[in-house]
Amino acid sequence: MISEMALVTQAAALCVIAALLGLVLRRSNPEITLLLALAAAAAVLLALAKPLTELLRFLERLAEQSGVSRTLLTPLYKTVGIALVVKVGGGLCRDAGESALAAALEFAGTVCALLTALPLLRAVLELITELR
Repeated sequence: MISEMALVTQAAALCVIAALLGLVLRRSNPEITLLLALAAAAAVLLALAKPLTELLRFLERLAEQSGVSRTLLTPLYKTVGIALVVKVGGGLCRDAGESALAAALEFAGTVCALLTALPLLRAVLELITELR
């Protein structure tokens, strides 16, 4: 399996090369620049599929062995996933010159993250109410 350092170095190299090519192509073909950025992002995400699966398996095992309820950890994982999707999507929108779309995506991500965290917020509220 490829080491973490090698993986992040390859991802960084791919992204920097795509960004440099994007700078060269931006004047003549701005739509190609966006496609290039999308392709680079997709390649990095595909390269992370196996390490991410390993990480998720470990987190599942950790949750089982710690006795922490899955209902508490699932919203946390989903919120992190939402944040990552919004970060990449917002960056791509900005690269395409669509800052308003990026802002709308960030707002949607915030609302979705809060909705996902509602079970945790309800549990905290219930705990506070019981302590009174």
